[in-house]
Amino acid sequence: MANKIKLGIPKGSLQDATIQLFARAGFNIYASTRSYFPAIDDPEIDCMLIRAQEMARYVADGVLDAGLTGQDWIAEHAAANTGTTVPVVPLADLIYAKQSFGKVRWVLAVPEESQYRTPQDLAGATIATELVRATQAYFARLGVEVNVEFSWGATEVKPPMLADAIVEVTETGSSLRANRLRIIDTVMESNTRLIANAGALNDGWKRTKLDNIALLLKAAIEAQGRVGIMLNVQKSDLDVVLGLLPALQQPTISPLSDPSWVALNTIIEERTVRDLIPKLKAARAQGIVEYPLNKIVL
Repeated sequence: MANKIKLGIPKGSLQDATIQLFARAGFNIYASTRSYFPAIDDPEIDCMLIRAQEMARYVADGVLDAGLTGQDWIAEHAAANTGTTVPVVPLADLIYAKQSFGKVRWVLAVPEESQYRTPQDLAGATIATELVRATQAYFARLGVEVNVEFSWGATEVKPPMLADAIVEVTETGSSLRANRLRIIDTVMESNTRLIANAGALNDGWKRTKLDNIALLLKAAIEAQGRVGIMLNVQKSDLDVVLGLLPALQQPTISPLSDPSWVALNTIIEERTVRDLIPKLKAARAQGIVEYPLNKIVL
């Protein structure tokens, strides 16, 4: 039987961003609305769409060799199964979300005009959330007794009639503001992780394959928002040009056929390009080329 990795892809809000990340890493995943088993152009990987909330359980149980899910759901799974299951093994932190390449926050929010100002003010209150056990652990650390209720969705509309406060995930806070909610604390930050089953990592072939997938995914994350810049400059103008270039490490400087000229190659943040190129031209750089990056392996 051919070697295979059973890989879980998060279904739902992270699905499109995850498929795009894999594409930049060199893996093309083709998902259909009619199937939970997307095709991938790597014969050594079988994909399955699983809700992020359930991913850690299926990876821990060995149904999947590996999967992508948030640190929030890994923590929720661990809190629910303390001492009863083998923990999953994190292979890579992959900081991306539905709308951005950043972490998300689970926040404690209350109605704008409520009297609550701190978590301690909520003693005896009802908190609605999908992240029940992590929320219970948060209030336990603070020594505040509350009633935490599971929310099946539309959590933002529950205060003040169905709950006194909520713990909800947010990237920008716009949905909370639209529902006239005020954030009073951050319960936890979360980002996507590639996790693996401990048993799968004891298999040499699977370990190597998963390490390679992790390497390429991290390289794609590192390249996000960055571009390469190539240019030629006379040696007499080199110091001025170098002073304009913020490099990931140091620019690569190569000789040209004309000994009075050199070529520079470096990596910069894409958002700086529109300001940088006119300055480079004014510093007498020539042949300036901007090019996209798919991966940066550190």
